[in-house]
Amino acid sequence: MKTFLVTGAAGLIGSHLCERLLAAGDRVIALDNFNDYYDVDQKHANVAGFKDHENCTLAEIDIRDEAGVSQLFEQHQPDAVAHLAAMANVRYSIGRTPIYNQVNITGSINLLEAAKAHDCGNFVFASTSSIYGKTPNIPFVEDDACNLPLSAYPASKKAIELMGYTYHNLHQMNFTAVRFFSVYGPRARPDMMPFMITDRIARGETITLFDAGQMKRDWTFVDDIVSGVDAALRKPLGYEVINLGRGEPVLMADFVTMLEELIGKKAILDTPPAPASEPKQTFANIEKAQRLLGYDPQTDVRQGLEKLWAWYQKR
Repeated sequence: MKTFLVTGAAGLIGSHLCERLLAAGDRVIALDNFNDYYDVDQKHANVAGFKDHENCTLAEIDIRDEAGVSQLFEQHQPDAVAHLAAMANVRYSIGRTPIYNQVNITGSINLLEAAKAHDCGNFVFASTSSIYGKTPNIPFVEDDACNLPLSAYPASKKAIELMGYTYHNLHQMNFTAVRFFSVYGPRARPDMMPFMITDRIARGETITLFDAGQMKRDWTFVDDIVSGVDAALRKPLGYEVINLGRGEPVLMADFVTMLEELIGKKAILDTPPAPASEPKQTFANIEKAQRLLGYDPQTDVRQGLEKLWAWYQKR
């Protein structure tokens, strides 16, 4: 039995990862601060299925709390960390750089310091496809320089990718940054595009669809992302940066059409030009994930949206 610390455990990816690890017979320290960025009741619902599991410890701690993070490592001595906690959302980060610095950079450094101090064997960091910005290199490959982030959110993630190398170089820490591509599925945050489109079609409300839906996103179902993170946790690689996507970009207009068909209603659309924070497309080259992690995404977009819609109706 291994002990894994999962930060952001009440979120979309974190809650599914905790369930996966517990089902495999591992011990999980599930950390979340349950802040009110979105509905706290949803976060508690996300952890309800595993918080009382005999091998789970639920820790309500803010990663900005250096002493609290250090004490958690001291008490539980995790074998590996899946660091998923963050201030997310590219658009929300615009004009809010200080909080993204405090949580995504300072909070992450608190975790890196605690992992170093307690000889944690592996640190897996949730990065983002947004880090590629408007790169002309399609599909996105991990050796792209990624030095032109379009907002504070990807800039903060790039900072910790770089800091991860510092900890690897100076302290021999195993650090893998996994760059997530447009994750969606049951338990999605209300500010995530798939949830927003689903919710507004169902309610008959207007959807903002930039560039009339002529942008592409590499939508990746949450179960596939969790498989990649789980594999990274169990395979220390020194220092690596790895894309986790599906590798099949979907036109946003087609994405909306699929949801219209599932819901049985037409979307009401507002189609302004895309803001400067939005790239025309995201497209993961997943060859490295396949080679190093045995990553093999199983759920196509239509199947994934069916699962999202089923969860939405129950919710």
